Formats: sequence, structure tokens, C-alpha cells
Amino acid sequence: MRSRASLARNTINKWAHGTADNYALSTLAELVPLGVPTAVLPFVNTALAANPVFAQSIAYLRSTGVRVLYGPDQVESHPPGTGSDRLATFPWHLALDTVAV
Repeated sequence: MRSRASLARNTINKWAHGTADNYALSTLAELVPLGVPTAVLPFVNTALAANPVFAQSIAYLRSTGVRVLYGPDQVESHPPGTGSDRLATFPWHLALDTVAV
């Protein structure tokens, strides 16, 4: 079974590369061209975040107008195996605050 962090990284990479192989990714792929304010909070561990493709995917999504709330003072990666310890304090509100009109 894949971890939540692995799924988050895969979703970010697929979204950035235009892979719309499920309903969620198909919906995300339509948001930017439609001008819908979109924010994402990647939940990824440091090992997965170290992959250069992940950084490229984040940069690409940001270039299209997606607010990727990842980095210092936003959402940061966590050590492998500690994700479940962080779920209770994950800052979901940041995404809503970012796109609130």
C-alpha cells in the first residue's frame, strides 16, 4: 500500500504533467483554464520531496496560477514515517484562506 505522502507526490506530478486518469485529476486539470482560484497543500515526506521531478511539478503548477502552499511558512515536508503524527495539525485552512474571495 502506498503512503499518503506518496499519493500526494504522485497527484502533484500527474497534475503538472497533464495526466487526468481519474475524476480528481480530471477536475483539477479543468480548474486553471476556467480561471477557478486553486490552492494545493502537498502532504509529502522529505524523501519523496527530494525527487527533482516534484520540485519541477510544483514550479510548473505555480507558473499556471495554482497556489502551491509548500515551503517555509506554509506546508513543509515531514520525515518519512511521521505523516500520521501530523494529520491532526495539518493546516487545511490555509487552502481555504488562500482562495477565499
